[in-house]
Amino acid sequence: MATTLISDQMRAAVGAEMERVSSFPIGESDIRKWALAVYYPDPPPRLFWDAEHAATTRYGGMVAPEDFNPFAWLTTRGPRPAGEDMASTSSHEARLGIAPPPVRFGLNGGTESEFGVRMRPGDEITSVTRLHSYTEREGRLGVMLFTITESTWTNQSDELVKVVRQTSIRY
Repeated sequence: MATTLISDQMRAAVGAEMERVSSFPIGESDIRKWALAVYYPDPPPRLFWDAEHAATTRYGGMVAPEDFNPFAWLTTRGPRPAGEDMASTSSHEARLGIAPPPVRFGLNGGTESEFGVRMRPGDEITSVTRLHSYTEREGRLGVMLFTITESTWTNQSDELVKVVRQTSIRY
């Protein structure tokens, strides 16, 4: 591969923190609404909406579904400006203050999650997103740039809630 899309600045930025956000305390109502939405049209499991039932489970109380996102509506910084999205493939380098690669197209390459402790009512979650890696591969349209960001979520007790790796493909 003769051409590379990865600049020295980009290589040097691997491991850098791109964003740090914190949630408001998670409410039982937040969990119930999320569960209703993600299980629709089926009813959600009682674990996610019935506090008395949840108290009898191995969790000892209500927990959120593992895909629950406490940042979906608002963070402690307030709402995101229109169009600002951590998943946007054009924002990686901009968030780090470095020049982006000369690409024209971008797409979602997938998400991978590893789960730790369950989120519970009252939890305050912090997410720290870092630039994890860059790799390249030759494709039919030229060099494809694979960018992986990694978000580590912890609760107020510094327990690991989950690690999310997001891959974007640009060319």
